[in-house]
Amino acid sequence: MNLQLHLVSLAGFAGLMVMAAFDDFRRLVIPNGVVLGLCVLWPLYLATAPTVTLASSFGAAGCATAVFLVGALLFSRGLIGGGDVKLLAAATLWAGPGNAPSLFVLTALLGGLLALVLLSPVGALIMAGRRPVSGLTTSVATSANPVPVPYGVAIAAAAVIVMLPSNFT
Repeated sequence: MNLQLHLVSLAGFAGLMVMAAFDDFRRLVIPNGVVLGLCVLWPLYLATAPTVTLASSFGAAGCATAVFLVGALLFSRGLIGGGDVKLLAAATLWAGPGNAPSLFVLTALLGGLLALVLLSPVGALIMAGRRPVSGLTTSVATSANPVPVPYGVAIAAAAVIVMLPSNFT
């Protein structure tokens, strides 16, 4: 029974990350409900994961708080989107202190790759299917680079890549 609940929490995590990536790609918005769902589902993961300890759960909360505070500073300077900050903090909460470095490195690599693809001629074709929210202007999207990058896609992909294999080994 405990293993089944563990799989339910991981499936919920993966599903919510896919929703975040899809919405960010289509509209450059990561819904608050998705991030809230990740935070609400996390205690179920803690209660059912076979390798999670109380100390690691406090460490995960501390890492997520630090990521959120640094991200809020970057957001206040117009360097990153608010949804990206919340999603990365939620992903860090799930990854914990042991997997956080892998999450950050993989997010950076996937985000860079995504930016390169979107800046290429193929990127124009890919972005033609995206429908941004009307009236949405962010300093990130309107600064020196006219091509907005849905960084939530990279965050979600990195989170799934880091979390799922570490829970099945």
